[in-house]
Amino acid sequence: MPAKKKSNTAINPDEPMLTLDAFEEASERVKEVTTPTELIYSAYLSEATGNKVYLKPENMQFTGAYKVRGAYYKMSTLTKKEREKGIITASAGNHAQGVAYAAKKYGCKAVIVMPTTTPLIKVNRTKSYGAEVVLFGDVYDEACQKALQLADENGYTFIHPFDDLAVATGQGSIAMEIIKELPLVDYILVPVGGGGLATGVSTLAKLLNPKIKVIGVEPSGAACLQASFQAGEVTTLEGVNTIADGTAVKTPGTKIYPYLRQNLDSIITVDDEDLVVCFLDMVENHKMIVENSGLLTVAAVKKINVKGKKVVCILSGGNMDVITMSSVVQQGLIFRDRIFTVSVLLPDKPGELTRVSQVIAQLSGNVIKLEHNQFVSINRNAAVELRITLEAFGSEHKAKIIKALEDGGFSPKLVRTNI
Repeated sequence: MPAKKKSNTAINPDEPMLTLDAFEEASERVKEVTTPTELIYSAYLSEATGNKVYLKPENMQFTGAYKVRGAYYKMSTLTKKEREKGIITASAGNHAQGVAYAAKKYGCKAVIVMPTTTPLIKVNRTKSYGAEVVLFGDVYDEACQKALQLADENGYTFIHPFDDLAVATGQGSIAMEIIKELPLVDYILVPVGGGGLATGVSTLAKLLNPKIKVIGVEPSGAACLQASFQAGEVTTLEGVNTIADGTAVKTPGTKIYPYLRQNLDSIITVDDEDLVVCFLDMVENHKMIVENSGLLTVAAVKKINVKGKKVVCILSGGNMDVITMSSVVQQGLIFRDRIFTVSVLLPDKPGELTRVSQVIAQLSGNVIKLEHNQFVSINRNAAVELRITLEAFGSEHKAKIIKALEDGGFSPKLVRTNI
């Protein structure tokens, strides 16, 4: 995607954050608001990749995502006066809930600016913690500009969702937990939006064990960090387009960029279609709801091209509205050939529909929708169109059903499935 360049910054050696002492303090502090998320061994992903794959289920946090870590630690570093002014931030949802929850714990006002495209579940949960929600803009970057404007107008203390070293330090507590539980971890895969989580995790991992490989994973339609690495400096994408709303960011953080450049070993990008399939895999194999951004690492684990390694995939969040969930499940079933649609032409006479049904039934296909079009031809006696949407067990079963219809003389044609 075309991009515009921005200026770069360098690591400040005197910065008190992103040090081992700060990470240790943050790791203890966040225990006050986090739920233990012990690693889950994934037999399914391990078998599929030839590695020992573990999941770090931050989707199981009380707020539904890891963001509460950075928000709460940042809040703890503010002065009483800064908190009394009121807190404001911009977020696509998960940081919003983290800040709102942290502000509630500290008894201070919170104003959250969220993109108008934010899933309803994230908006409502943010409000449930007592925060005032302002909906503005189509993407995070536009919401952030509005939040900064409101901060200037009202004197609020602004907490950046990712371009803040204290926030990144709080997020790094995830790496502390991973390495304590799995000291010989070889690879950690971390989702990347603006880069705060990746900064904290990669920096602490390298401090504790430089041999650990930390890989950032971005959606292909919002790969701002990859564009920045390629350009050698912080770069702004002209636009983003991805179903991974939590990582739909056009510009990575400038303050954290030097740490990302120094500590991330590589970046992998993932297509939206891969995320859809992964959602279905997680539901069926792990009985877990993980939002699209949280699935980036699961989609990427098959792309790292290593064998016999201990790999941890960070599942960053699980806040997903039911309508989106339903759509993703349906699309996942289509991508996996579990649902498909064929069109057949039949003479318009009694018994033809029964013949088609018998062929499908003999192979245990399950018809879920029929569409009968009598006007496909001016001669109805010659042909009417029947569109059949079926459930199958997968690609092999689908192929058998199509072959049986061909053998029956129905000349089936695959068409777009709309359910």
